[in-house]
Amino acid sequence: MALISLKSFHFCSPGAPASRRILMTLSKSLSFVSGRRKPQSYRATAVRVLCSKDKCRDAFCRKSHVQLRMRSLSVNESVHLCGDTGSNAKADERWTEEQMFFRTLKSLCTSQEIFKFLRSLEVMSDTMASGALQRISEVEVDDNGLKNPEDVLDNEVFRALCFQFEFQSSKLSNSGLLNALQALIKLRVDPQSTLIARLLSESEERLANRKLTVDNLCSLGESLLELKGPSYAILEQIVSRMQEKDIENWSPREMAMVYKILQVVVGEREHWDLLNRMNSATLTIAYQLSPKFTSVILNSLVALHQTQVVPLILALCKHSGKHVPHFTDDELVSVLEAFLFFGHREQIFTEALEKHVPKSIPTMHPETVSKVMQYCCQKKILSKPILDAVAEGFISNADSFTTDQITEYIVPFGTLNYLPPNASSLFRKLETILHARFSQFQPHTLLNLLHSCVLIQRYPVNFLPKIFSPFFLQQLQAQPPGLDRVVASQLTQLFLTITLECPFYKGPKLLPKYQVNTFLTTHGFLDVHLFKKVKSGLLYLLKKRIYFSSEVSTPYFYTVDIEIKLDEEGFMLPATQCEEVHTRIALCVDGQNRFCVNSHNLLGEEAIKQRHLQLLGYKVVQVPFFEVESIKSCRKMAEYLHKKIFPHTYGHGC
Repeated sequence: MALISLKSFHFCSPGAPASRRILMTLSKSLSFVSGRRKPQSYRATAVRVLCSKDKCRDAFCRKSHVQLRMRSLSVNESVHLCGDTGSNAKADERWTEEQMFFRTLKSLCTSQEIFKFLRSLEVMSDTMASGALQRISEVEVDDNGLKNPEDVLDNEVFRALCFQFEFQSSKLSNSGLLNALQALIKLRVDPQSTLIARLLSESEERLANRKLTVDNLCSLGESLLELKGPSYAILEQIVSRMQEKDIENWSPREMAMVYKILQVVVGEREHWDLLNRMNSATLTIAYQLSPKFTSVILNSLVALHQTQVVPLILALCKHSGKHVPHFTDDELVSVLEAFLFFGHREQIFTEALEKHVPKSIPTMHPETVSKVMQYCCQKKILSKPILDAVAEGFISNADSFTTDQITEYIVPFGTLNYLPPNASSLFRKLETILHARFSQFQPHTLLNLLHSCVLIQRYPVNFLPKIFSPFFLQQLQAQPPGLDRVVASQLTQLFLTITLECPFYKGPKLLPKYQVNTFLTTHGFLDVHLFKKVKSGLLYLLKKRIYFSSEVSTPYFYTVDIEIKLDEEGFMLPATQCEEVHTRIALCVDGQNRFCVNSHNLLGEEAIKQRHLQLLGYKVVQVPFFEVESIKSCRKMAEYLHKKIFPHTYGHGC
């Protein structure tokens, strides 16, 4: 391990006396240029230069456009790095000093505090120096990049460290080399700079010579992935080295990082065995994983399409429940995407969301809230705490949302057939946004939004003339998925809703060529077991099969589960008879799939169907699963149906 003296920013031998620690001073400093050339006159020092005297080296920092220019340097004397030597006592003393250094470093919260701390040191190891760079990246880098580029990159301590790491790369310890590389990449130093090139070149050489540990390999892999354009060949080499290691001894961090690397290189057949072994090993440590590593591994399993590792997926999803309050926004989104991809739902996880989301809405990113709503919507979870909180957040902040986010916030209310307590304010806000930003919505996004509104009896009458216009319909056709069955069903249901529920609407109509014959529903398929049970009870009640028909297509786009016809006096007619029909009874056999999960609340598309059938003249009789699941015999089922269908004659015998 190399040592660095920062009184004057020197690398020095670990055993050198204090009087010899200050060994040289640069006659010309390293200078940064931001926007235009801005000369600096900082005092700095360096080690022996390994290039021609007048050769310049430039490094550009991404996003900040700050240029590091290494000019020709005059060096008074050369200094050599060397590995740690000496007695065990000295090694122990240095280890203690390092521990104190890192404890102090962790307590510092700005780059200026860190630089001031580094100036106060007489000597430090390259591991400590790279740790300082990492701490700077932690406090100065956020989602938008380097917060104060000039304060960091123009600092003489930072420039001197960069210079020494570049020209002494071959003498650095593995941890010093790789930690520095990782920190500099996070600080957005240009990958094409000679500084990054030197560190990468040295790392690749040690990789080829099998000098890197599992932890080192993971650090190098993480740096390459962070560059956004990693060398496939180097990642391949890292995975090959990892295959030689004992998986059972990997830490959670190492396991998570190899999963991320495999997302890039797993196409190679030879790596599938490693992936399978990792899946087995991860199952044994699933309940020890931190929020970050749980999220990373779930994200990788999605990317790698590991649908066959059900026990691991179930363990990670269940384990995610206890981490919900501790996930970052990005981590929570990754976990929710995994739940959606694998089609899993976990009650513990949902309960944790219900506690966490309502109090976190004000600070949550809208994209995270959108993903929570998507989870509730697709999993048919009617969570009133979440939906009520989201409604409040929408009213307060929707002006800053994207059109996709607006749609993702609102659609679940229609799908789940739920109106929050502040529904009037919510939809007033939505109407205001639509008036102001109507043209910004993509056609299919807008159709989804307006269709979800009519499911819960919120009618977008002011916008329907534009929806039924030839121009809008052409836009729908021009963009994927075009006018497929789902889109045509939504248009037709919008048209039927306006016809039945808003008779005052006098605007354009939906032309027949855009209408479907039968609605395509997402959740409306029949529960076969329940359907057979009801038909058996009906046969017992009505004695003959001719008095009812099943799965009847109507002229009004809906399919009726079971239809019974009555004449004017209330007598049953054969199902095939079309004359003298006075009353049509629509029996809706509603299995669990037509309700929100663990709820007696009908989904929006089923609620609107029953509402429309009533408006079309049907007598709607609902047979929900929760009323008949305990009925075992045909006689009991017949009694139940008699009471439901013919309440006025019930008690006078079947």
